Amino acid sequence: MFNKMVENQVLDRTYAALSDPTRRSMLVTLRTGEHRISDLARDLPMTFAAVSRHVGVLESAGLVTREVRGREHWFTVRPAALDPAETWIRQQTEFWSRRADALEARLRKRRD
Repeated sequence: MFNKMVENQVLDRTYAALSDPTRRSMLVTLRTGEHRISDLARDLPMTFAAVSRHVGVLESAGLVTREVRGREHWFTVRPAALDPAETWIRQQTEFWSRRADALEARLRKRRD
């Protein structure tokens, strides 16, 4: 039961982080390699504080890591952090695909 609760919390944080287009955009940028927070903020139409909050959400979800070098904060994407969400989506897809296939077979049987 406890493991399921932890798993749900991880999924909740991941999906909450991914729900915002700004954060998704940041993750796309980080796919090219590590970036400073100022790099992430440069093209965004918001304050640096708002960018920092978005990065904090990504960091809390485990989707990025932060390394402080002097006065600069560098961020790197953690693709493996998406594994639990990907697994959940795959399981749901398999379940609903089987259900849809069964419904299709049943409807065909009724029609014939």
